[in-house]
Amino acid sequence: MYKKQMKLQKVFCLVSVISSALLFLYSLGIMTDLYDALYLTMRNNYDLTQTTVPGSYMYYEMQGFNRSFLYASIGLILLSCLLYVTNTHVRRRYYSGNYVSVCLYAAAVLGVTGWAHLQIEFFKTKFQAIDFDALKEHAELFNTLLLDRNSTFWFDIHYLLFAVALLAAALQVYNLVWKTKLMKEEARLLGGAGKETA
Repeated sequence: MYKKQMKLQKVFCLVSVISSALLFLYSLGIMTDLYDALYLTMRNNYDLTQTTVPGSYMYYEMQGFNRSFLYASIGLILLSCLLYVTNTHVRRRYYSGNYVSVCLYAAAVLGVTGWAHLQIEFFKTKFQAIDFDALKEHAELFNTLLLDRNSTFWFDIHYLLFAVALLAAALQVYNLVWKTKLMKEEARLLGGAGKETA
């Protein structure tokens, strides 16, 4: 049973790193289409609320969240790497450092995904409130990207990516519980064997 668990804990740690890296890439890409479509709608560098497309200012409103989300995703990458620093992927027996790294990682994933989900849904609503008729006129005039109100891919893909991140965190917690049970069982068997020898 230990061999199976130790093989899987390597997989679980790898999934954690990959899921964190995906969130990092997502934080880099989420604003790409918004930039291409909305940036040039701001006509006054001294007052960015002056725009040819009502509602397009949400691009600037979203930048603060995007910056924080980028930093948070980097933090998740570092915490997933902490699993490797504490040898969570190879240890036969876990120590306090392993428990701390797994709990920190799981708590951070839960916190970041919950916070970011609410923010993304908020900005998705603001995106859909943009005057898309005015945006169409602007895109035709300045040859910029034309967005569709119903084209919310960059907002909606977060459901999949956050599900993967939450699954990775759940697998780490599951693995920790499984490992703890195996360690207790091993200690019980070794204790019983020691009594028989005595």
